[in-house]
Amino acid sequence: MKTQKNALVTGANKGIGLETVRRLAAMGFKVWLGARDAGRGEAAAQALRDEGLDVEWLELDVASDEGVAAAAKAVAARAPRLDVLVNNAGIASGYVDALGPDGRYERPPSRESVDDMKATYDVNVFGPVRVTQAFLPLLTASSAARIVMVSSYLGSRARASGNDQSPNVMGYGSSKTALNAVTLAFARELAPRGIMVNAAAPGYTATDLNAHRGGRTVQQAAEIIVRLATLAPGGPTGGYFDENGALPW
Repeated sequence: MKTQKNALVTGANKGIGLETVRRLAAMGFKVWLGARDAGRGEAAAQALRDEGLDVEWLELDVASDEGVAAAAKAVAARAPRLDVLVNNAGIASGYVDALGPDGRYERPPSRESVDDMKATYDVNVFGPVRVTQAFLPLLTASSAARIVMVSSYLGSRARASGNDQSPNVMGYGSSKTALNAVTLAFARELAPRGIMVNAAAPGYTATDLNAHRGGRTVQQAAEIIVRLATLAPGGPTGGYFDENGALPW
């Protein structure tokens, strides 16, 4: 009898995270839908259960040390291991307020709020570190765990320096650059244990993060995330990818 695999997706009650949960559950995973809010999290999980998928809401605030520790303890009490971790939760504090009528970002770095940047980093950078560290015992119990860090094209220093058309969003963009570095650090440590760690760039997707100004669907965005979450043995680790292949750091 084939043993069911377990997955956790953070920030998953809506948008790209929710679609990633749906896709993984449709592939046969038992998926823990990580979300802070009980009402929205349970409603999202119930909607997927109504589709016949094995999904359960997990209370998880990635910005809380105590909350992350409690979430890891809750999963450990129910599952012997974790085969996939998708660090999807992310914010862009102050971003929507700085969008002009044409949808372009209009706040230069000299006017970005340090408090907004701190809030963004706490979720986008320290959040994945907290979650990965807390769930590492469960991940190492898997024979071939996969970790996906949901990054962004704005995290690429090469693209930012060579593309004047990309928005100059210092807080959010630099948080994803830092997340790319976090990806490499974990990949180097965990490669000997057979755990693959990669960063995914889902593209400019219509979500609450950008007031639904993005041009891509969540179905398109989830493609590279699911692909990296289900890599076969011998696949890449310590990489940064979109659906077309490797991206420049």
